[in-house]
Amino acid sequence: MKFLKSLFEWIVIIVVAFVLSLVIRNFVIDTRIVPTGSMLPTIQLDDRLIVDRLFYKFDMINRGDIVVFKSTKDMVSEEEDLVKRVIGLPGEEIQIKNGKVFVNGKALYEPYIAEAPAYEYGPVTVPPNSYFMLGDNRNDSKDSHIWGFVDSDLILGRVWIRYWPLDRFGKVNQIPPDYFSEQ
Repeated sequence: MKFLKSLFEWIVIIVVAFVLSLVIRNFVIDTRIVPTGSMLPTIQLDDRLIVDRLFYKFDMINRGDIVVFKSTKDMVSEEEDLVKRVIGLPGEEIQIKNGKVFVNGKALYEPYIAEAPAYEYGPVTVPPNSYFMLGDNRNDSKDSHIWGFVDSDLILGRVWIRYWPLDRFGKVNQIPPDYFSEQ
């Protein structure tokens, strides 16, 4: 009888742990391994990230946030999640010209990019409930300048912490204090 009670307790512990793991992973935080260099130099190839899936829903998505979102067949493949930086918010006009990104006619200050974009884009207006996303490695990133806007329903969470490699442990989402000041 004691054996059955002990076995039952272990089964309950395992089931509770499994359910908690599913709830936390699907609704609170998630992890990602970055498979490409599209976010260089901010996020390196094979960095391990913790993604906030819950608390960002109580806050607005802001310019500069690095987010994870589901891809569509127009982007890469429907099985891949992508990591990009939010550049354009709903209703804003986006244009890329002369190596700079412009939002509503003002050039962004982007100290985090690998190099200035070597392409022209727009002007386009970001539709309601959508975002314009770019990789920090502008010239080697498949992003909104290729496949268009990202619907807000596809956003899974905001990148919060890089936990591997340990020498770069910490917050990833460092946003310039003033996106519109030339420096």
